[in-house]
Amino acid sequence: MSTYCIGDVHGCYDALRALLQLIKFDDRADYLYFTGDLVGRGPNSLAVLRLVKQLPNTIVVLGNHDLHLLALYYQATNIESKDLHEVLHASDCASLIQWLKTRHLLFHDQKFNAVIVHAGIPPQWSLIQARALAAEAEQNLQKGTREFFQHMYGDEPHLWYDDLQGLERFRFIINALTRMRFCSLQGELDFTCQRKTGPKDYLPWFRVPGRCCKDVDIIYGHWAALEGKSAANVYALDTGCVWGGSLTAMRLEDKQRFEVPAR
Repeated sequence: MSTYCIGDVHGCYDALRALLQLIKFDDRADYLYFTGDLVGRGPNSLAVLRLVKQLPNTIVVLGNHDLHLLALYYQATNIESKDLHEVLHASDCASLIQWLKTRHLLFHDQKFNAVIVHAGIPPQWSLIQARALAAEAEQNLQKGTREFFQHMYGDEPHLWYDDLQGLERFRFIINALTRMRFCSLQGELDFTCQRKTGPKDYLPWFRVPGRCCKDVDIIYGHWAALEGKSAANVYALDTGCVWGGSLTAMRLEDKQRFEVPAR
């Protein structure tokens, strides 16, 4: 029995099937954790959703592209995504959306003391706080209201306060867990830079001094520019399959990585 974490699939169905063959995934004994962004950009988001939905022993955390699909379904955005049209017009779209919106934003495996999240955990949040805030936002996602998804978009607020309320509170939680890359020493998030190095006075979130979640392994995706390189106890699994890179799995028992090239 093994537990594998898989990075951003982005609709790369053929690569996902090849990766499952490479790791010899046993659906009777093994477990799969996905770091989010199952859909978007790639050629076959519908097939990926259908496959992952029926796999047993599987945990999926939501990424920003998964959330965009939900917003499109609830007609809460005009931002077009042609690569998601097939999903939105599929005969089983409603059941796929119902399944997707009940996935986690953050999952903590206590056996391995490992957190699965799409983008990361803000430096100022403890694990207890991050789990509580993720659960709070998940409850609102599962209600599936158009108003919630309409107000999900935006870069403000970029700094967390415990007394944030309403839609601003949930926007920050979702942005932090699904879009974050760079963070200032004061905890301000920057959502504009996708490179390896950020704006002046900003660091990758996992390099901010005094980060509260240093005693837990964090497995995340979202940041293809890192090419799978990160820091101690922080494991980046988005290796840019949809950009011609590779799709990566990491076995939690020994942190061994497995990769297949983009198809």
